[in-house]
Amino acid sequence: MEANTRSTGRLPAAFLTPGSSSFMDFLGEHQPEMLPGNRQLPPVQGVVEAPHGTTIVAVTFPGGVVLAGDRRATMGNMIAQRDIEKVFPADEYSAVGIAGTAGLAVEMVKLFQLELEHFEKVEGAQLSLEGKANRLSTMIRSNLGMAMQGLAVVPLFAGYDVDRGRGRIFSYDVTGGRSEERNYATTGSGSVFARGAMKKLFRGDLTEEQATTLVVQALYDAADDDSATGGPDVARRIYPIITVITEDGFRRLGEDEAAELAGSVLQARLEQPDGPRAALL
Repeated sequence: MEANTRSTGRLPAAFLTPGSSSFMDFLGEHQPEMLPGNRQLPPVQGVVEAPHGTTIVAVTFPGGVVLAGDRRATMGNMIAQRDIEKVFPADEYSAVGIAGTAGLAVEMVKLFQLELEHFEKVEGAQLSLEGKANRLSTMIRSNLGMAMQGLAVVPLFAGYDVDRGRGRIFSYDVTGGRSEERNYATTGSGSVFARGAMKKLFRGDLTEEQATTLVVQALYDAADDDSATGGPDVARRIYPIITVITEDGFRRLGEDEAAELAGSVLQARLEQPDGPRAALL
């Protein structure tokens, strides 16, 4: 009988039971041990050492929003990885940039992608951008226990709001607290330096090309003062991940496009090592 049941190919009853449109709620009911926040870590003394992702930046422009990140992951004072992926599409009109414990952050992003896909399949419609930001907040809050042991995840969420017709940015703290940012935002170890660069260069009438150049300038400034942030690595052809989200959806700049942008910034820095200045009024 057991063999016959296995050979039918039917889904388990859990998949056929009506319930919430939330994939996290589904896991919480049927296999709660699979949720990251429910895992028990062994007792440890002090902070757990693990690779950490660093600087993420985002900026809005009249047609949408740009989300970008450097490629370095660190563990203590060591470079753990030089070409880590830190910016991921969440769905067609939104993306997440990760800072914090790299392994947990990537796992959280994959769960977030499933959450949005599950909702769309069950409800037949996409969540609003506000709803997506709230779902991510819940996931971060569920990781609070690990964050208290040094395994924090602090992402930056950005997307194009099809209802309002503009790009929006949301930042978070380790407790899941959510804030909508105006114009630009940064997170990670180099965020202070990147924010300073964005503050002096941001304008409300940026074109898409100017916005992508701005984020590269900001990441360069962050790498200039923060050892955990990696600048453009021409020798290894490692460049920042740059994504653009508009009414046409999510798009990641190709390697050649990123290399050209980084090259133009590096060339300009030969003449102005500290970068461009904001015009005085």
